Amino acid sequence: MEFEVVDVETANANLSSICQIGIASFRDRELADSWVSLVNPEDYFSAVNVSIHGIDEAQVLHAPTWAQVLPQVNSRLHDRIVVSHTPFDRVALTRACNRYDLSTCACTWLDSARVVRMVWPEFLRSGYGLANVAARFGIAYQAHDALEDARCAGMILLRAVAETGLGPEEWVIRAAHPIDLDNHAHNGFHEFPPSAKRSGDPNGDLFGEVLVFTGSLSIPRQEAADAAAAAGCRVDDGVTKHTTMLVVGDQDLRRRAGHEKSSKNMKAERLIAQGQHIRILGESDFMRIVSWTESPSAGNPN
Repeated sequence: MEFEVVDVETANANLSSICQIGIASFRDRELADSWVSLVNPEDYFSAVNVSIHGIDEAQVLHAPTWAQVLPQVNSRLHDRIVVSHTPFDRVALTRACNRYDLSTCACTWLDSARVVRMVWPEFLRSGYGLANVAARFGIAYQAHDALEDARCAGMILLRAVAETGLGPEEWVIRAAHPIDLDNHAHNGFHEFPPSAKRSGDPNGDLFGEVLVFTGSLSIPRQEAADAAAAAGCRVDDGVTKHTTMLVVGDQDLRRRAGHEKSSKNMKAERLIAQGQHIRILGESDFMRIVSWTESPSAGNPN
């Protein structure tokens, strides 16, 4: 679970006129590091752009140029998954490099706006800008500051990861698929990942349990579903009135507070409050139980 998020502000309508860049580094579902720098674009500042981000010629007079700041940028982005919210920041970096006849950084790009559109149907056609999505999920941030925008985009991607169980590497692949605006439920994100549904082995010690996975697991979800079914669990894709067990990825379990919970987690808690018996436990605990059921002679599973 490692990725970088980049955002830039520009001096004018030309995307090569970068005047500020911010990079937020995420590790293990948390903001681990951040870096921001003003940049002298060696270009004019338009009144419109200054009114948006508040940066003007005087502030960047002694700031490094793009050629001078690029080595620091490359050291943070090289060989990483790099997230930008919409393609504009990615294009800006490329245009700035072209302007100075410099090579662009070798990295893997992921558009978090596209992820948002694929995960939440309410943002499929419109409203997937940072401010709107942040407001929807209660993420506080100050718009039009490069580092704040980068941090916010990273937090939004973490929400998508928690909602779907797909990590950044998987989202790089998923986001490359086309989005069908007219038939999103059939051809959009909900086709991915493949269904984890399984019938439980009647000889398994956990036969009769109806299990649902949520969050990022340490192993592929299909593999986890196979292990659960072999232990006797029926595996479903979603939480229902029949669910008896919700297995949460360990990283998600440590962060089960407020809006960080997945929709499956929140639905399970609502059903528990209504009197339904659902056991919520972490992935590592569940896998130890599965291992124990496979080898009952191994002794106490401590």
